[in-house]
Amino acid sequence: MTEPAKQPSRLDRLRARYHWLDHAVRAGQRYQDVKGDFYAAGITYFTIFAMFPLLMVGFAAAGFALASRPHVLEDIESRIKATVSGDFGQQLIGLIDSAIQSRTSVGVIGLATAAWAGLGWISNLREALSQMWDQRGEPQNFVRTKLSDLLVLLSTFVAIVLTIGLTALADPSVMTKVLQWVGVPHPDGLGGLLRLASLVMSWAVSWMLFSWMIARLPRESVSFRSSLRAGLMAAVAFEIFKLVGSIYLRSVVHGPAGATFGPVLGLMVFAYITARLILFATAWAATSKDNMRLEPVPAPGPAVISPRVGPDEGLSSRQTLAAMAVGAVGALGVSRLWRNGRD
Repeated sequence: MTEPAKQPSRLDRLRARYHWLDHAVRAGQRYQDVKGDFYAAGITYFTIFAMFPLLMVGFAAAGFALASRPHVLEDIESRIKATVSGDFGQQLIGLIDSAIQSRTSVGVIGLATAAWAGLGWISNLREALSQMWDQRGEPQNFVRTKLSDLLVLLSTFVAIVLTIGLTALADPSVMTKVLQWVGVPHPDGLGGLLRLASLVMSWAVSWMLFSWMIARLPRESVSFRSSLRAGLMAAVAFEIFKLVGSIYLRSVVHGPAGATFGPVLGLMVFAYITARLILFATAWAATSKDNMRLEPVPAPGPAVISPRVGPDEGLSSRQTLAAMAVGAVGALGVSRLWRNGRD
């Protein structure tokens, strides 16, 4: 009796009906199979860790800038004296002077530490994106891998700086100043148009950045065209997340505890959610029908022939009687033929 065929579940029926749902389930399975949350946590760690040497480099750059412009330094010190009175103002001025004097050592240490943390960040990010694309190539030479990571780190840094610059330009106030500098008369009357243009520019820049990261940062570069849809999805989600994050920061920085820990926690959450967003978008691109690859079928194992050897039980009683009857008939036939031959 045959068993009844198993009926498909409701999720299976919905996946068969809606292509986007089936794609989302496949992307989620790929994300979970390669431990996407684990890689997102590692990316977040190196992102936060790299902030401190970058701040050191920023302080060193500010020290070099102030050392070359004494009048700006005098203006800052006078403002501090006018705003902060007493010993605390003098301590701030002394801190600025010590930062300017140690700008070279701080800059060198900051650059070395930033390079080390940046290589760890880009290595973890590239490995995570490669896993999302199911790229499991042979391990390369250590020096060659680090040089490749360094080149990718520099290109990523340039891309992020350009993105930040274009995003800053997308701010209506900044764009108004730029238009005034170019010579556009009365740019303040274009408030609604400037806000719309800034939103479109910010979204377009995020789209190009995410698409580039999905296609070019894995160990083996893939088609840029195949990452455009995933980059578009990531850009839309990222803009929504930025809006929600700005609301969160405005709501938590009012109290003393929020002002102290709110930005740090906000930065950690921002880095973690952004990392998960990039990885899931990469899994979405990798599991599209254009990029799905057939799984290799392994060759079957060698056939094993094992003969079964058992005890000889001999003939049964029925078989013995049948054999005796056949023998008697055969003997009778041979005897009759022999007699006929003599006659």
